This record gives sequence, structure tokens and C-alpha cells, in this order.
Amino acid sequence: MESFLDIYERACERKGSKGVLESLLTDPLSQAQLTQLSDDVWLEEFTRKIFQSGFYWSVINAKWSGFREVFWEFSIEKLLYMSPEMYEQRAQDERIVRNYKKVQSVAHNCQMIHELALEYGKFSKLVANWPEDNIIELWLLLKKQGNRLGGNTGPYALRAVGKDTFILSRDVEAYLRAHDVISGGLHSLKSLRAAQAFFNELRRQSGYSLQKLSQLVAYSVGDNVAGVSS
Repeated sequence: MESFLDIYERACERKGSKGVLESLLTDPLSQAQLTQLSDDVWLEEFTRKIFQSGFYWSVINAKWSGFREVFWEFSIEKLLYMSPEMYEQRAQDERIVRNYKKVQSVAHNCQMIHELALEYGKFSKLVANWPEDNIIELWLLLKKQGNRLGGNTGPYALRAVGKDTFILSRDVEAYLRAHDVISGGLHSLKSLRAAQAFFNELRRQSGYSLQKLSQLVAYSVGDNVAGVSS
């Protein structure tokens, strides 16, 4: 396993300088900041990432104001009372990308967030208190109890909202395979545990967040630009 310093120095060289590299690395939200978020924020970002999967992200983002109108600004309190027939109608609404199965995910994930909020007091509290040294278990929870949140969809949504997590982007995956950290399926339990252990060790060496470390690994290899592979 390469040391944090080895990876950091190569990333600095590839990006031109320490200053440039550090300007590309970003911080997650704090536990307190995450706890304060409305649970509606999570449903909105889960939905955004589900619709972005398989589409140009710019297309989904351009229509996002329409999505917010159609789904009542992702108010969980309101959406819990939306009937299956109403979801079918919204799947035909031209203000959004019309994909019935993805529209159905709004209902499923709304219910998932509601049920976990009842159990933990607030969904945001559950996410905020989840230990980063076992973040893959949160990924697996979203995959199991949510809808269409497996693979990188759940982790990208967590990252977008502000939860500290690494991302198995193409550049990160390429690094992990080249250095024999993982083999076989990217999202197999064996690979996930190996990736978690790898990032935990880098965090121990550096004190950096998983988010920064994930970005750092990506910038140390591959053909990437700021904000793309992280």
C-alpha cells in the first residue's frame, strides 16, 4: 500500500503545485451542520442522483425547477399522501424527465426516509451520526431499504449533500485495482470492505476527511479535471 505522502506528492506534481492541489480539495459538512438539514433535502438529492444516472447531468439540472414543482419541493410530509395514481400522472408531466420507474423511486425513498426518521428522530440525524470509518454500511443501508440507491448513486448523493464519504469514481477504482487493493466486482462486499480499510488507513496517516482523500487519490492518477473525478 502506498503511503499518504506518496499519493500526495504525486498529486501535487500532476496538478502543478501544492497550492493548486489544495484548492481542488473540498470539505464535507460538520456533524452539527448535517443534523440541522431538513430530511426533505435528502429526498431531493436522492431523486436528483437517480434521474442523473444514465442521463447527462446537465439535462436533469436544467429541468430541476420543474422537478421541484412536480414533487412539491420534495416535502416528505406532503408526498406521503400522494397516491399511486398521482405518481402515474406525474410520470407523464413534461416538466420532468418522464421515466415511470424513476418517478416511483420518489415514493419508495420518501417512505424509507420517513420510517428511518421515526426510528432515529430524524433522517439527517442518522446520517450525521454514522461513523465514517464504516461508511460503506450506510451505503448498504440505502441500497437495501431505499430504491435505486445502489452502486455509486447513494454515495454520490451523500457527498452532494455534505456527508463525509469516499467515492468509487473511475479514477479511484483504477487506482485501487492497479495497487491490488480491490479485485472482482467493484461493489462486492469484499471490495467495499477493502476500499474502506484503505481509506481508513490514509485518514489515520493524514487526518484528512474521506472526501479529501478520495479526491486526492483521483487527482494522483488518471485523466481527470477539477470536480469530475472525486
